[in-house]
Amino acid sequence: MELELRLIFKAIGFFTLIAIGLPSNGIILAIFIRIRITEKKLLHSNTILTMLVMVNLLVIFSKGFPQAIHSIGVRNILNDIECKIISFTYRICRGMTICVTCLLSCNQWIILAPSSSPWLYLKQKIPPNIPWIMALLWCINGAIYPSCFLHVRAIANYTTSKYTLHLEFCNHDFMTFESYVANGIAIALRDFIFVGTMTLASCCIVFMLYQHGKQVQGMRSSDKKQGKSVEFKASRAVVLLVVIYVALFGIDSCIWMYTLMISRVSPAISDARVFFGTLYAALSPIVIIKTNKKIKTILMCSAKKGLLQSTEEPTMTDTSK
Repeated sequence: MELELRLIFKAIGFFTLIAIGLPSNGIILAIFIRIRITEKKLLHSNTILTMLVMVNLLVIFSKGFPQAIHSIGVRNILNDIECKIISFTYRICRGMTICVTCLLSCNQWIILAPSSSPWLYLKQKIPPNIPWIMALLWCINGAIYPSCFLHVRAIANYTTSKYTLHLEFCNHDFMTFESYVANGIAIALRDFIFVGTMTLASCCIVFMLYQHGKQVQGMRSSDKKQGKSVEFKASRAVVLLVVIYVALFGIDSCIWMYTLMISRVSPAISDARVFFGTLYAALSPIVIIKTNKKIKTILMCSAKKGLLQSTEEPTMTDTSK
């Protein structure tokens, strides 16, 4: 009964994550591709958001779907090669969500910074090189996970070492204590460096907005509104994304530290950690859709166009009669 209840909650959680995350990230990606084709360019911040929704989709496909399928009783459907690909894809894309969110917050910090040295140098150098920075982030994350191709295998009747992560369809056997610890240290360093940097950048953004708010207190209401629409909304969205990620990262880390203190980890605890580790892929696109002016404008225009077409169709039918 307890097992059935756990699987029911697991199925509800991951199928809901897929139902929200898949269409929302897909809509954002389609809109940004349309803008890139029609307008021939994207804002630097929208380029970063495009990468974020792409890695969100890969996280959902590589982790959300396997977890959802496992919750409804499907077992052992992957071979060794498929396990290696899915494991590598999830881990590198989870790392990219941290790095891309960090890059987004740092980019917004640089945008708000005063146009004086050394900020002027960063304003001139960082935004044009964002594609190269993202390529470097892919390389950094890819270099952390060679063990996915070396030690991940499909679940079968074979002996594993005590340094093995038992996943839903695969086993990640690090074989030795040294390999296990080295992998953990590399991941922990990456996570805490980028999470710390995005937190610092967000705190600086909040401070800059606070200072800006004090400066415009004596301005006319129309000028205040214009200032907020340009700076406050974009910055507030970035800070909100960082807050969501840091909160989920905190929950994930707390569960992880708890598992280190007990000898036998409950499957429900492991499921909860995986769920909170992938939840950002479903929550972040909602924030982007609600706060990105370009996306909201296109969606509203599409909705109005669809409404006009639906109201015109009965009239055309009546005329034909």
